[in-house]
Amino acid sequence: ELRADREVVLAAVEQDGEALEHASQELRADREIVLAAVKQDGYALQCASAEMRAEREIVLAAVQQSGRALQFASEELKADREVVLAAVQQDGSALQFAPQELKADRE
Repeated sequence: ELRADREVVLAAVEQDGEALEHASQELRADREIVLAAVKQDGYALQCASAEMRAEREIVLAAVQQSGRALQFASEELKADREVVLAAVQQDGSALQFAPQELKADRE
């Protein structure tokens, strides 16, 4: 099946990150595929496996492309100052997805 064909899925997400939604569960947990997807469209993070949503490098790439992708990050990474800073630098409204203690951080 094409949804499980790594080469096909990689080509698809490089063109449209949200194509990750149609990938097999196994490929939604594939680091290279997920990274390519979120670099193309940060919102693709919502289709990634929970394990990938907890990977700092993946989440940073996603929020640098689309700050509001912060909402799909693991709770731990939503509380990561560097990740939140990258998200709000890309889109100030991403602050709404950060925990209260970071919202109060004036820096």
